[in-house]
Amino acid sequence: MKVVVIDDSPEIIEVVTLCFQLRWGNTTVFPANDGSKGLELVEKENPDLVILDIGLPDMDGFQVLREIRRFSQVPVIMLTVKNEDTDIAKGLELGADDYVTKPFSHIELLARAQAVMRRAVGGSEPAEEQPYTSGKLHVDFNRHEVKIDGRPVKFTSTEYKLLYYLIKNEGRLLSHENLLAKACGEAYRDARDLLRVHIQHLRQKLGDNVESPRIIVTEHGMGYKFVSPV
Repeated sequence: MKVVVIDDSPEIIEVVTLCFQLRWGNTTVFPANDGSKGLELVEKENPDLVILDIGLPDMDGFQVLREIRRFSQVPVIMLTVKNEDTDIAKGLELGADDYVTKPFSHIELLARAQAVMRRAVGGSEPAEEQPYTSGKLHVDFNRHEVKIDGRPVKFTSTEYKLLYYLIKNEGRLLSHENLLAKACGEAYRDARDLLRVHIQHLRQKLGDNVESPRIIVTEHGMGYKFVSPV
């Protein structure tokens, strides 16, 4: 397994390296103390996971994340300062898969890393499925490809899983807990703020009206349901 850690703190890089190598002995950690070097490593090494700090000396972590998402859908965990909710929301909107607030425990970091990599691998969908087409939306479940009006649209692994379960239950109300457990894992059943951000991002990519959605409809206090975009 290959992990790229982008952080200007040698202590953080050392802690993360030790955590992963103790948990998964075959892990190779590629450290980068600024965004430019981090981008080079992600493109060159094609890692299984990226740990990305927001505060970097040459560019902020959000800019690095934008650049990563131009060429890769590798799972990314953002490192944020405690209680900076706006940073967390912004990172998720830009395509981060999860976040860990500093200071963090090695147990939390490894658990979140395992969860995002498991989601990226997937494997819960059937091997062969008929594609879904409605209006301008086309989803090839076998290739994990989504097109809007004939143009491919990139989704993070979590966004794709959410869309998958929503489409497969078209017209049916899915609770917050159910969606979170299916797309993110049982440990995330209560993470409603995380779900809200992912749903907002999904709506934007689908061309849904964020203020008055017609495709992913909110049932306040209960959950969401997918309505065919005819």
